[in-house]
Amino acid sequence: MNAIMNRSYLGKTVFVGTDVHKAKYVVASICEGEIVKRWTTVADPQTLAFQLLKYFKGAKIISGYEAGFSGFTLHRVLISHGIKNKVVHAAGIAVEANNKVKTDKRDAKKIAEELAAGRLCSIYIPTQEEEQKRSLSRGREQAVKRRRTIGNQLKMKLYYLGCDIPKGKKLSESFLKWCENLDLAHEHKFALLELIDAWRQETERIRRFDKELLKQAGQDGLESIYRSAPGIGPVCARTLSNELGDMTRFDNERQLFCWTGLTPSEYSSGDHVRRGHISRQGSSRIRAVLVEVAWRAIAEDRDLELYYQRISARRGGKRAIVAVARKMAGRLRFCLTKGVEWGKMDLAA
Repeated sequence: MNAIMNRSYLGKTVFVGTDVHKAKYVVASICEGEIVKRWTTVADPQTLAFQLLKYFKGAKIISGYEAGFSGFTLHRVLISHGIKNKVVHAAGIAVEANNKVKTDKRDAKKIAEELAAGRLCSIYIPTQEEEQKRSLSRGREQAVKRRRTIGNQLKMKLYYLGCDIPKGKKLSESFLKWCENLDLAHEHKFALLELIDAWRQETERIRRFDKELLKQAGQDGLESIYRSAPGIGPVCARTLSNELGDMTRFDNERQLFCWTGLTPSEYSSGDHVRRGHISRQGSSRIRAVLVEVAWRAIAEDRDLELYYQRISARRGGKRAIVAVARKMAGRLRFCLTKGVEWGKMDLAA
């Protein structure tokens, strides 16, 4: 092993796979078809960058790691040190059939091997400005989820206590006041009031996010195009604009549909072609927003409504609404690339 480590890497290419964890990085490196070094280091981007440059002095280093909780800080640090890096989708890494063993070392080695074979493509890396913008729309989304969870806990508490909830009552300020007036034992009342207070806090937090998003919208040149599409309100417009931007990174609609996971999966053999459910790869956040928008759009746009009805009659409502979402995504890309609003698409064609 020492002989391998003392070799010269000048002018050679080293492929490095990193399995990223909160406290450590597990690293494997390949050069000229063989593993030349494996090690574990502290989860610090600068430390890993310095180690790579030290161990493989004079080499062209190509590294990769799976996209996940750690974001893109490691990627940006490696790039700043002249190390070519790819952040890859976990589903894009091939796994051998019947492979029942999964360890950090194997994961790092697999990434290095796939890099060396040229089989890995990097996902889209947002700019720091794009990440900053996304913080608002994603933060609001998290607050809405927390409030929904609290609301469910509140209702389950009422059911548990045998309270007769008025039919059709939705979680609102009037419903909370009704809860506050219930005649309950002190302990039950205290727990219920804590849930009510938590729900109100999240509601106020959502209002604060909405104010910031409104300010952001006023500074975004894409806002008017996104808002011109049927079914897209202020919140969805912010999410779509922050996540998709002007869509110039998509060379065609096919790339956009793949990124949103709205393309049907395919199982083909010989002369038989069978398409199944959508792939669901890519951004689940955007996919959910587009489907939500599509449901509203078919109530506002006659053409989209007829398109939905035509497909629904043959394939069912679920497939039809996904088709509408895909169609809207394609039209939005057209509007953004042409710089026109939804209603003026035909004029720009």
